[in-house]
Parts: sequence; structure tokens; C-alpha cells
Amino acid sequence: MAKEREPIESLVLYHLFKWTVVSPMLHAYFRGRIYGAEKVPQSGPLVVVSNHASDFDPPIVSNCMKRPVAFMAKEELFRVPILNQAIQWYGAYPVRRGTSDRTAMRSALSYLENGWATGLFLTGTRTPDARIRNPKLGAALIAAKAQAPLLPVSLWGTEAILQKGEVVPKSVPVTVRIGEIIDPPTSTKRPQLEAVTNQCVEVIHAMHDLGR
Repeated sequence: MAKEREPIESLVLYHLFKWTVVSPMLHAYFRGRIYGAEKVPQSGPLVVVSNHASDFDPPIVSNCMKRPVAFMAKEELFRVPILNQAIQWYGAYPVRRGTSDRTAMRSALSYLENGWATGLFLTGTRTPDARIRNPKLGAALIAAKAQAPLLPVSLWGTEAILQKGEVVPKSVPVTVRIGEIIDPPTSTKRPQLEAVTNQCVEVIHAMHDLGR
């Protein structure tokens, strides 16, 4: 039987890191704006899907959910000191890029079974303009298997935080928009997975087009 909430220790670590690091940086340094936070279910399994343009995206998205989000993150990030610990506090788990990582899929389903929200970027990797092209079907497949609702999220401005070769993040404006809940696919057949994935992309792009 699926649990309704994340483990209490994860909630404590999440809020500690959120209020001491991520939220102050998002609001003061990035002048963050958040729209639609009231739409986020605060308990039960949830698949959060988003566009992706920066390594800062996972903690920003999780911050705006008001609950931990277990993100599939490229395994290289787990080799970076400090960031490694931070993303693990937020529930991140590694995935090998360019492969069908069944271990990551099982991890996502396990998190959902234990009452977490799990997060996936529909492109699977960063894009320079934050647009979603050739979206992956993994999020829809996980939602179908778990019968967990999807929550579309648009990140605007994060592509400018850290350009190639830079080491200090820029103080750029960032806007996060959260859409309405989308029902999971009723089966794991490809046409249904594609239909729900495309619906998520359309919603995210529409929110992204609203700009700042």
C-alpha cells in the first residue's frame, strides 16, 4: 500500500536546506517569482515534469513545491562536493545519460510508492533556450505504472544563471510557473504515453511563453 508522505527525516532536511540556502538565493539573488504554488498536492505520489536549462533547476523546482522532490539527476553531479550532499538531501538519485536506466526507473517508482514527489525533465538533459524538443516518455511511463498524477512546471530564466566556462552564478531574474494537475496515462502503450507527454509539453511551453 502506497504511503502518503515522505519520511519525516527527509522533510526536516528538506526544509532546513530550503530555508537556509535555496529559498534565500532564489528570492534575493535571482529575484524569483513563483506562480501556482497552491496547485501542488502536499501529500501522496506526484510526478513533477519540467523544462530544463540549468543545474540549478532541481533545487529551484523542489523549493517551489513546498515538499521534497526526488529528481533523476545525471550521475556526474553525485561526484561534485557539496552539491552531491545537497541533491541527496532533496531526494535525488543518479541516472546514466544515454541509456535506458532501469535502476533509475525502479528508484522513481520506489519513491512514489513511499509517498514522495518525483521529478523528471522531459528533455532528459539541458537545452540552451529552455524549450522542450524530442521529449522523452519516461515521466509518462512512470506516472502510468504508479498511476500518479503529473504536475507541469515551467522554468523561465535559469538558462542565464551559469554560462559555459563560468563558475559564479549570475544574479538573473527567474520565474517559476506551476500548471494544473494532469491525469496519468491509463496504460503503458506508446500512443497514450505520447499523448500525455505532448500535453505536458504544450502546457509548459504555454506557461514559458508568458515570460517574466
